[in-house]
Amino acid sequence: MNPEPLPGTTDRRVAGLLRLLSENATIAISGARIAREIGVSRSAVWRWVERLREHGVKVRGRAATGYFLEKVPDILTADELKKRLKGSLFGKRIYHFFKTDSTNRVAFELGEAGEPEGVVVLAEEQTGGRGRAGRTWHSERATGIYMTLLLRPKLAPVQAPILTMIAGLSAHAAVEAVTGLTVDLKWPNDLMIRGKKAGGILTEMHADPGQVRFVVVGIGLNVNQERFPAELANVATSLRQETGKTQSRMESLVRLLREFESDYNRFVREGVSSVVKRFEVLSSYAHGKRVRVTNGTESYLGTTVGLGPEGLLQVERDDGHVVTVIAGDVAEAR
Repeated sequence: MNPEPLPGTTDRRVAGLLRLLSENATIAISGARIAREIGVSRSAVWRWVERLREHGVKVRGRAATGYFLEKVPDILTADELKKRLKGSLFGKRIYHFFKTDSTNRVAFELGEAGEPEGVVVLAEEQTGGRGRAGRTWHSERATGIYMTLLLRPKLAPVQAPILTMIAGLSAHAAVEAVTGLTVDLKWPNDLMIRGKKAGGILTEMHADPGQVRFVVVGIGLNVNQERFPAELANVATSLRQETGKTQSRMESLVRLLREFESDYNRFVREGVSSVVKRFEVLSSYAHGKRVRVTNGTESYLGTTVGLGPEGLLQVERDDGHVVTVIAGDVAEAR
């Protein structure tokens, strides 16, 4: 069953036009064929071509022969993703936007409306992408992966942050497999490459006092950004910058979703401790890292001494006290 259209999601005719042009990338497709295959009138074809162009897809028109793509765009269409994820938890209900404010907001509303576990919300561009602590997430069009997953785990609210760590493990595995790069995990939610941030995770939940009703896990991954705004240039990086070549967003996304499904199923079988142990092994921040911890009321220096049983970071302050970091920013002390 296909999900009902949501306001702003990619129109099936735009998706159909993109698929038709992509599958016939080396030849011009006549207006008559386009009209027939996507279900519009012949006179309306140019309007649908213009819709694609508005989204940054380079479509050329050739008199008397039709339309063709200058190059096949790396767009994360729902149809292609469903084909690649057949049989997967995340291959059934996919909502694709060329532009939305926040995939987390959309997924949260879908959760409140009763949508099942496994919904994927994808955007080519976000105008209000969010990170932790109310920060914004830079979401340049068609260069990164901006995605949110809807989950309904049987968890107590205090355990929900473990899903952030699972997403980190999955993204770590996917990026290393696709690119061969060495990736670090900064507790609790950042993917780091050579000391710069390449990805982040924002987990939000709707819960009753003793039981999570649903969780949305937002994942942002910098894939093909060539440059960043001045304020981010020294702290952010992308897979393209690190490898020196363009990466397929679709390949990265498919691998990430398959890794997450595997990690999520393993967590359901084995529990929190297996996630915590794996994160500790892969994160240079878990043990022996000099850090500055800043929260709303204080800032202090210390050295990390591992993760607690629920995955919370333990820091030995310079005064000798070991504290559990429940909230706040953890930054490497240089």
